[in-house]
Amino acid sequence: MVDASLGEIMTTCEKITWLLSEGEKWLKPEYRSCGRSMIHKTAKVEFHPLGVIGAIVSWNYPFHNIFNPMLAAVFSGNSIVIKVSEHASWSGCFYVRIIQAALAAVGAPENLVEVITGFAETGEALVSSVDKIIFVGSPGVGRMIMRNAADTLIPVTLELGGKDAFIVCEDVDVPHVAQIAVRGALQSSGQNCAGAERFYVHKDVYPAFVAEVVKIVKSITAGPPLLGKYDMGAICMQEHSEKLQSLVNDALDKGAEIAGRGSVGNIAEGAVDQYFPPTVIINVNHTMKLMQEEAFGPIMPIMKFSSDEEAVELANDSKYGLGCAVFSGSQHRAKVIASQIHTGVAAVNDFASTYMCQSLPFGGVKESGFGRFAGIEGLRACCLVKSVVEDRWWPFIKTKIPKPIQYPISENGFKFQESLVEALYGLNMLDRLRALVDVLKMLSEQNTSKGNKRTD
Repeated sequence: MVDASLGEIMTTCEKITWLLSEGEKWLKPEYRSCGRSMIHKTAKVEFHPLGVIGAIVSWNYPFHNIFNPMLAAVFSGNSIVIKVSEHASWSGCFYVRIIQAALAAVGAPENLVEVITGFAETGEALVSSVDKIIFVGSPGVGRMIMRNAADTLIPVTLELGGKDAFIVCEDVDVPHVAQIAVRGALQSSGQNCAGAERFYVHKDVYPAFVAEVVKIVKSITAGPPLLGKYDMGAICMQEHSEKLQSLVNDALDKGAEIAGRGSVGNIAEGAVDQYFPPTVIINVNHTMKLMQEEAFGPIMPIMKFSSDEEAVELANDSKYGLGCAVFSGSQHRAKVIASQIHTGVAAVNDFASTYMCQSLPFGGVKESGFGRFAGIEGLRACCLVKSVVEDRWWPFIKTKIPKPIQYPISENGFKFQESLVEALYGLNMLDRLRALVDVLKMLSEQNTSKGNKRTD
C-alpha cells in the first residue's frame, strides 16, 4: 500500500490550484520600460520552454517530490524525467500511473513525464542528457550534481536540506508555541528538510518551555501508523537510526542532558531499530554535532538566549540556510528578528507556513542550496528567459544612425555624441535644452552639407 501524507497531498493540491489560476499569467510576455533614449521601441521578456527537465529527488516525501518538479516543468511547457530515490522506487512507479492517467485524460503525450529508478550511475546519465537539472538531497551529492552539470553547462536548482532555527521570545504564550514546536520537530518523524532542528528559547521562559515540551513529548508513542493508535511513524532507513543515536551520544559526551523521551509501541521484534523515540535534549551548545549537522530525525535540542541579538547570532551560526521560525508576542519584533536570519524562507509566529503558500518561492542559501521551487520564480526557472526589443511604430519610425556618427565618423561626431548624452541625461533642464539645440544644429548642418554636395 502507498500512503501519501496529508501534508504532501495538501501541498500538491495547493500547487495545482495556483498553477491553474495564476501560472499561465506569469509565463506571458512581460513588457518593460525602454528608457528615454528608446521611446520608439517596445521591450519585453519572453518565457520559452527549456526542453527536457531532469529531476533527482529524495525519499522522504515520495508523492510530493515527484509532483513538485513535474508540475512546474509541465506547466511551463517542458517534458520531464524524474529519477526517484532507490529507497522509494516502488512508490515512485505507483505514483507515475496517476500522472499517466491525468495526461491521458487531457490528451497529452504519455511520455511527457517519465519516472525512472536506479542508483548513482542512473542519476549521472540523467544529468548529462537534459536541459536543466533539479536536485533534492544532500549537500555532498549536490556538489557531484553540479560537477557533472558543468560538463554540459546546464542550469541547476539544488535543495539540500536544512538546520532550521526555531526562536521563542519571552513574550509568547508558552503552551501554544510548545505545541507548534513539537510538531515542527516531529513532523514525518523529523525526516523533513524544513523541519525545526535547533530551538533557541529566551532564558526567562526557558524552564517553562522545556517543561511544556517534555510533557508533550513524553505522551508521544512511535509505532506503525496504519494501526491508527500511534503518534509518530518510523525512521525510513535503519542505518539512519544509528546516526541519530550517535548525534545524541556526542551531545551527551559534551555535557548535554536528555530532558525527556517518548516511547516506542509494542511492535514486532526486529523492527525496533527503525523507531526512534522523540527526544528532548537540553544544555546543548554549538560545539555539539547535534547543533551543526542535519539530524533529519525526531530530536529537539533546546538552547537558551538572553537577547534578540544573541538569538540572531546563534541562528546564523550554521552552514545551512533553508528556513527559520520566530515567535514573539510582538509581530514587529518577530519580523525584525526573522529579517536578520540568513535563510531563504522565514515564518513569523508560525512554522513552515511558507511552503504551503505555493505563490511563494521555496529554497535556501549556503549549504541548503540555491534556486527556487514554486511561485513565479520556480515556474520561470524552468524557462529560457529571452529579452526582445522591437520598433513601436514600425515601419513608420525605424532605427537610423544619425549622420554625424555614421561610418566614417564625421569631424563633429564626438561633439554630437556628447551633446546627445547631455540632452537625454543632463542634470538640469537648462543644460539639456542647450545640448538639444546643439544636436539639432549639427544635424541641420550635416543635412545642409549633404544637400550642397548634391547640388555640386
